[in-house]
Amino acid sequence: MKQWAHILPVCLMAGLISCADSNGKDSQQTGSAKPAVVQKVKPPASFQDTLTIDKRSAIFYIPDSLQLERIKVITEPGVFESAQHEYYFQMRNARIVLHSNWPEVKIIEARQLRFLRFKRVNGRDTLIDLNTKNDPYGLFLFTPGKAPRLTDMTNIETELYFYFKKT
Repeated sequence: MKQWAHILPVCLMAGLISCADSNGKDSQQTGSAKPAVVQKVKPPASFQDTLTIDKRSAIFYIPDSLQLERIKVITEPGVFESAQHEYYFQMRNARIVLHSNWPEVKIIEARQLRFLRFKRVNGRDTLIDLNTKNDPYGLFLFTPGKAPRLTDMTNIETELYFYFKKT
């Protein structure tokens, strides 16, 4: 509580100063428009194939080579390299956790395909179009008794426990 007592007045002052500065700048700027923010969407896959999964699995999906090149073209070079680095280490860590803590879960690499078909025990298959997932890399967890789940690879230990635990 004592920390907030010191931080709150500083934040309020900074906000007031910011508002005062922005009011002065607005009156000086005439006719200058802010650039529009462009929402970038992952380019579609080059393949139309479907992978069918019917066992307890962790499915890593990655872009195909042509799709990765298209992503590289629409992404700033520094951002692209940083994202590639981050995806690599997230996937590496997830594989290490799976191998050491969940060896009974089969690891599947989904490459050069667009669709994932999950065969469930209740007969209700789930079809996922990877073109609808804006992340170029990802991880689905699946067991035939549940719907597949797109997981947060940075929180893999918790995700695995809560998805695969016995209920």
